Amino acid sequence: WYEKGKRSKLWKKLRLVVAHSTEVYIELNIHQSPFNVGESIELPEFNREQVQDLAQRQGLDWQGAQVDQLMSLVGGHPYLVQRAIYHLTRSEITLKELLQKACTEAGIYANHLRGHLGNLQEHPELAMAMKIVVESTHPVQLESMLAFQLQSLGLVQLEGNEVKPRYHLYSNYLRDRLGN
Repeated sequence: WYEKGKRSKLWKKLRLVVAHSTEVYIELNIHQSPFNVGESIELPEFNREQVQDLAQRQGLDWQGAQVDQLMSLVGGHPYLVQRAIYHLTRSEITLKELLQKACTEAGIYANHLRGHLGNLQEHPELAMAMKIVVESTHPVQLESMLAFQLQSLGLVQLEGNEVKPRYHLYSNYLRDRLGN
């Protein structure tokens, strides 16, 4: 369709938006992407004010401390923030309980975390690289392709040519799981 749009006025009118999660990156052939046309747009994370606004819109009377506690764990990741707020507004869990259990199999993020762990276990070279990252107290330098793949999965963030865990949620869970 994209290619037909270059030659036909009718097809030029068609616009298609494809959204995909970085979680499935490993399953894609990195040498032949199905998303190689158009423009890639990386969405930013929520900032502190946006997280507080979202919490208030959902009926949580949060002060800055609660926002900071959640963001210390999951940054401004839209899905992870929304999931926490959803469970908190339903009174299923308190913020204190959420923070204590978040990095465990009993936490609200268990399925999300197991998905990442499964991806890493299917690719031992990525699991080993991630283990190095989560066991270090400082950003580490990895082979370029490993750093790129871990970043594409959303597990690390780049600092120059070095990487560090993207969130405490990931580093705490994966440090425990990959350490065994």
